[in-house]
Amino acid sequence: MTVRVGIVCPYSLGVWGGVQAQVLGLARSLRSSGVEAQVLAPCDGAPPEPWVTPLGNSIPYAQNGSFAPLAPDPAAQLRVLAAIWDERFDLLHLHEPLAPGPTLTAVMVKPVPLLGTFHASGRIAAYRWARAGVRRLAARLDLRVAVSPEAAGMARRYLDGHYDVLFNGIETSEFRSDGSHRFGAAAGTNILFLGRHEPRKGLSVLLEAMSLLPPDVRLWVAGQGPETDDLRMKYGGDSRIDWLGQLNEAEKRRRLIDADVLAVPSLGGESFGVVLLEAMAAGTPVVASDLPAYRVVADNGRCAELFRTGDSDDLAKSILLTLERGPGVDDRVEAGVMRAEEFSMDRLAAAYMSRYERIIAGSSAR
Repeated sequence: MTVRVGIVCPYSLGVWGGVQAQVLGLARSLRSSGVEAQVLAPCDGAPPEPWVTPLGNSIPYAQNGSFAPLAPDPAAQLRVLAAIWDERFDLLHLHEPLAPGPTLTAVMVKPVPLLGTFHASGRIAAYRWARAGVRRLAARLDLRVAVSPEAAGMARRYLDGHYDVLFNGIETSEFRSDGSHRFGAAAGTNILFLGRHEPRKGLSVLLEAMSLLPPDVRLWVAGQGPETDDLRMKYGGDSRIDWLGQLNEAEKRRRLIDADVLAVPSLGGESFGVVLLEAMAAGTPVVASDLPAYRVVADNGRCAELFRTGDSDDLAKSILLTLERGPGVDDRVEAGVMRAEEFSMDRLAAAYMSRYERIIAGSSAR
């Protein structure tokens, strides 16, 4: 029997983000294995794949120390309801199921069995202030999944219930180098930062660390955000810093492959660390904050160099050690390549598929 799954994302696919990348990657792997997976999401432009149903434009909302491109407007809710009725899905897979917009609408209506995946960690004000209401809504889910122990702990604190932990996945084959270099072949040594320019991502810590690094070290700063203008004004005099702006997926993969180090200086609020795995899959050394979520991904430092969170001096030392291929660096890179394979998107798709089948079978029995 062919399973028809609607994967609903509350965040715009026209804006780069970790949840959006997971949704699209999971759909690709499911479809390659024979599942009829359709993504329903806001898009802010043309849908990125033919199997994406666009639900309209988004509005940025402050959430968990960041800005989420959500679509809570009535038009988007009417579109998602129409798509659900037209497609006759066997199951809906809702990412961040209680986020305002299409996923929350699907929970409230519940036309078919529901699986909810919780990504966030840290604090969500709506969970705290409307605890009784969100608990009742969460109880409508047939199965709850969290992407990390931190995400499961946050959800359990406010919503109760049991959570299967299924770590995020990556499309490992997309990050394998073909031996060519497009950007950094003759440009010295390159550090890459990938992320939104907001306080919790720690870009300012990395920029401070640049003053302690040799003159031939360059920094590629990808992404943008509320801190971009201020940081560019403060550090614009450093000609070693290249401000790349927003990258598409192909450009991101190329930069990850070409970089000599990926620096991930986040200060907190992280539930996983997909970008660490992507760099590991590319064979690129990783230097990351010693956050609980990153420690899990890095296997307690076996696969990445972890520095004291928020400490620019320690970050600079860790980058120098890595660039100089100091003790243990090559071992960490090799371990990282193998670690990335443990989190392949195909493995994640198979884990979700087993849960889809179980939920659908249980619903049919009832």
